[in-house]
Amino acid sequence: MTQFDSSILQPRRLPPLAALRAFEAAARHVSFRLAAAELGVTPTAISHQIRLLEETLGLALFIRRARGVALTDAGRRLFPTLRDGFDMFDRAIRELSPRRRAAVTLSATTLFTVRRILPAIGGFRERFPDYDLRLHASDDPVDLVAGEADVAVRYGSGRYRGLVATPLLAERFGVLCSPKAGIARPEDLRGMTLLHIEWRRAGRAPDWRLWARLAGIEGLSVDQGPRFTEDDHALQAAAAGSGVALSGLALARPAIDAGLLVHPFGPVIEGEFYHAVTTPERRDDPAVRAVCDWLQEDVV
Repeated sequence: MTQFDSSILQPRRLPPLAALRAFEAAARHVSFRLAAAELGVTPTAISHQIRLLEETLGLALFIRRARGVALTDAGRRLFPTLRDGFDMFDRAIRELSPRRRAAVTLSATTLFTVRRILPAIGGFRERFPDYDLRLHASDDPVDLVAGEADVAVRYGSGRYRGLVATPLLAERFGVLCSPKAGIARPEDLRGMTLLHIEWRRAGRAPDWRLWARLAGIEGLSVDQGPRFTEDDHALQAAAAGSGVALSGLALARPAIDAGLLVHPFGPVIEGEFYHAVTTPERRDDPAVRAVCDWLQEDVV
């Protein structure tokens, strides 16, 4: 064979690439519909491309039936070569392309994000340099099954249908105020403005009436005082000396440690747990496991 006979120098007489891709996908799935879904086109477009390939080759590649398709002998001979060829293309391109960093979307309430996640965010990059973390702060639950986030921090019992939950942190609710408020015992609350948080979980929410009953104190104006729809706003008002809040001690811990708030006395109302929640399919993904480990070990 001379250099002029080499297939490297002679132009290749190949059918259109789109027709070859359509056939390979349809043969692999044994379905025009599934091939169309994979390639992002319509089943009609797949059928058109395969007709074009069959006309180019002068051979029937599929047997069309009322309830589906089947490969002909020619189709069965052609399929393995195209499948292996496309697999080789894919491997070569992946090896040439720069490695893409895995990104994980973590959803949590605004208060949990501000009070717990953001102070620890710098440590995530140090521990897991191969992963990018995307934060989604919202008080509305995301649909993990639909892929709106990979991991979510949720407060509750941990029983979430179709999801797996890992306990992170128990919440307890207690009195929080500015250190300048100068209160040292429950009776001192009678002269203070009580700040109320309108919890979204009606029926399970701690409130001043419940706290007063546990404390055995009477005469508190448990229904009076400003009301807040956001926990953080009530805590900011308490830190500014505008009143006394009944809020989660776990999420207030950074402000307590910084001396902005104090928890002067009990009792406390026992709450539930914050959980790291994901889908069973995503649970064993290395990037998702990294985020869950970080939440357990560094955030809480």
